[in-house]
Amino acid sequence: MANYELKADVREVKGKGASRRLRREAGLTPGIVYGGEKEPTQVVLAHKDVVKAFEDEGFFSHIVKLDIAGTTESVLIKDVQRHPYKPVVMHVDFQRVSATSVVKQHIPLHFINEEACTGVKLGGGKIAHNMTDVVVVCEAGKLPEFIEVDMTDVEVGTTLHLSDLKLAEGVQILELTHGADHDAAVVSVEAPKGGAASEDEAEATEE
Repeated sequence: MANYELKADVREVKGKGASRRLRREAGLTPGIVYGGEKEPTQVVLAHKDVVKAFEDEGFFSHIVKLDIAGTTESVLIKDVQRHPYKPVVMHVDFQRVSATSVVKQHIPLHFINEEACTGVKLGGGKIAHNMTDVVVVCEAGKLPEFIEVDMTDVEVGTTLHLSDLKLAEGVQILELTHGADHDAAVVSVEAPKGGAASEDEAEATEE
């Protein structure tokens, strides 16, 4: 398993004005570390390091070792504020955790074998995605980096739901903990418009 690490410093100046100056003049991204039995800590991180780290989606689903001026904290990235149109990370929230802390986290879905999907190759269907990620509940040390959704055998007219996702032991989907009526659709293969059956009906009508 990859090691996920970031460096930070304690943030001495606070407030919105100070945060803007940190971003504009010093190339720093403000953040906060909270949770556990410690008081929240205001931090700053080098923006270039944050941007590079966030290119790896694993940073959002693994425990990150955050080095704050020589003291290491185990954290999860809980929230990221980005500029609405510039490639700028405005603020990062970190939650302190241990490997056995029970947490809720967004995990991306990876749809695999779409090009080999039965409903697409043989039925001429079209894949329609309803979700790109799901919220799971588990110990922080068991967080999956992603969840694979294999589309190989999915036929036209078939919908995969949350309950169809394959999860490691000890990992639950948050929505399903609320009951079977929360078993939402994840992805489906829609029938082609004007498919074979429709064409036959049209021909019969013309005749």
